[in-house]
Amino acid sequence: MFVAVNGVRLFVDVDNAGLVPAGDTMREKPTLLLLHGGPGFDHSAFKPRFSELSDVAQVVYYDHRGNGRSEDGDRAGWTLAQWGDDVKGLCDALGIVQPIVLGMSFGGYVAQSYATRYPDHPGKLVLASTAARVDFPAIFARFGELGGPEVARIAESYWTAPTTERRAEYFRTCVPFYRRRPADPDALRRVMMRNDTALHFNGPGNEQGRMDFRPALGRLRCPVLVMAGAPDPLVPPGVSEALAAALPRDRVRFELFAESGHDLFGDEAERAFAVVREFIAAA
Repeated sequence: MFVAVNGVRLFVDVDNAGLVPAGDTMREKPTLLLLHGGPGFDHSAFKPRFSELSDVAQVVYYDHRGNGRSEDGDRAGWTLAQWGDDVKGLCDALGIVQPIVLGMSFGGYVAQSYATRYPDHPGKLVLASTAARVDFPAIFARFGELGGPEVARIAESYWTAPTTERRAEYFRTCVPFYRRRPADPDALRRVMMRNDTALHFNGPGNEQGRMDFRPALGRLRCPVLVMAGAPDPLVPPGVSEALAAALPRDRVRFELFAESGHDLFGDEAERAFAVVREFIAAA
């Protein structure tokens, strides 16, 4: 379905009922709002795995503006500020109060934008495989450690000056190092890929290189779960630790996954979902 939010129609999908019978009453489950990675991807990477959380939360998926099935709007609005405002706007449109917002990778950037702009709105926040500030040299070095100098060169070529051709080479050569376990070969084929959105945002010269949420993260008031993979080439441990360190100490929980790359929920699915389930259920 499509929902009108801040001048565009966002594609939204819902996995299960929010109100469920419980004896002689109806029990309201919390809403888990999933923010996909990219940019230039869609929400499909969350399916069908996140359905297993349906017993503890109503799971809501959507595509960011300029991504997937959602409308583009003015490209001047392809910014973290606007994408963050869209999270709040979508919740307002759907009547979602105190959502549990999970942002994965680029979705984690959007989640930080939303939460720092509206610190009283989220009920809880999950930041998975993401950064408050991107460390490009660390990314290049990590790809070199994982795949050797040619893999590092291709990663540096794309991230330093993104183009369509360099992005295609990056996907062929570098993306296989995102995971420690074999990926579903059909998963990437299912994605509605938008290279133009990625090229608009990615790289040191674009907003990805300018963003730094660390000074604003201290104003968050909700519990925050930070999840990171130790061998993640895009978010080396020092980067995820810096994110956690910028959050209020009494509100943050940091979980490091020793055997996970960029896709925690693919590499260490059992533990990753157990940690999220526990976080959702905690008072």
